Amino acid sequence: MEYSVLGSSGLKVSRVCLGSMTWGEQNTQQDAEQQLDYALSQGVNFIDTAELYSIPPRAETYGATEKVIGNWLAKNPEKRKDLVLATKIAGPGLSWIREGGKISGEAIKQAVDASLTRLQTDYIDLYQLHWPNRRHPHFSNHWPGQVKFSDTNTEQASNDMLEILQGLNDCVQAGKIRYCGLSDDTTWGISEYLKLSEKYSLPRMVSIQNEFNMLHTKDWPYLIEHCIHEDIAYLPWSPLGGGVLSGKYLNGARPEGSRWTIAQRNGLFRDSQVVNSAVADIKTLAERHGMTAAQLALAWCDKVDGVTSIIIGATSMPQLKENLAAFSMPLSETLQAEVLALLKKYPLPF
Repeated sequence: MEYSVLGSSGLKVSRVCLGSMTWGEQNTQQDAEQQLDYALSQGVNFIDTAELYSIPPRAETYGATEKVIGNWLAKNPEKRKDLVLATKIAGPGLSWIREGGKISGEAIKQAVDASLTRLQTDYIDLYQLHWPNRRHPHFSNHWPGQVKFSDTNTEQASNDMLEILQGLNDCVQAGKIRYCGLSDDTTWGISEYLKLSEKYSLPRMVSIQNEFNMLHTKDWPYLIEHCIHEDIAYLPWSPLGGGVLSGKYLNGARPEGSRWTIAQRNGLFRDSQVVNSAVADIKTLAERHGMTAAQLALAWCDKVDGVTSIIIGATSMPQLKENLAAFSMPLSETLQAEVLALLKKYPLPF
């Protein structure tokens, strides 16, 4: 396993971050513990979760994943010091989480305390904002015209950010969180948080996690360049495009227990003719080079300049082993050129 520095935090994290959003829904406590034990045995030291999880989000399973991790930590307290444990506060819009209210300084404090209880730990290494208070171009809202940025009151958005940083600072000073990060945000969001942190001597954002994969490269090049020069760790989530890049959904297949057999809040927006054509070509290319489609997608993402650690998820041990193996697979110049040709053939299919 190789390691990278988590932005300006100085923390060393594995190039693989173990995602957990299926734990408590598609995976049981036992499943999760097997995944955790195996991942750690392979050198993974970075775990990502959220108060929102498990997925798909619903009131009945709110906080379930953090509880699963907390149960494992209670059984393995000696392993806590070796982990970089990340979680997230949910943004506005879900009625069962603080009545759908926006992220505020007070909400930060409440959410941190609740996560610490569920995780059965005294501190969180990386505390992230799951999505912004303002309208943002994520979760399939990135096409021109879907978000009208001029409708956002810039001063109000900045004031919200300042209050959030002040709430985070209170938690840092109390020893409850070590570092802060973003999720599903933009270049302007990063820049504004950094400006406010410097002006008011408040915690500096050290990372951002956004969706990024062979079918969804909207953060390249502008946001990723910004991350590199501002020392912000870039953490791709959904490197397999919600599982579609494994090839398991080709030709309308719906494997039993897979995510696409479960109702999705945004529908199956990744399921389109152009996506399926792209995945079929990627699968053919991967197999020609002795890899699975999932392994090629992960190995490619790992080689993108600026990527710090890739958040993977698995619902079975065979999937987890297959995915972890990808990070030791080299990509020849020939293969990288062939992948680039496919990216040009299928630019941003979803």
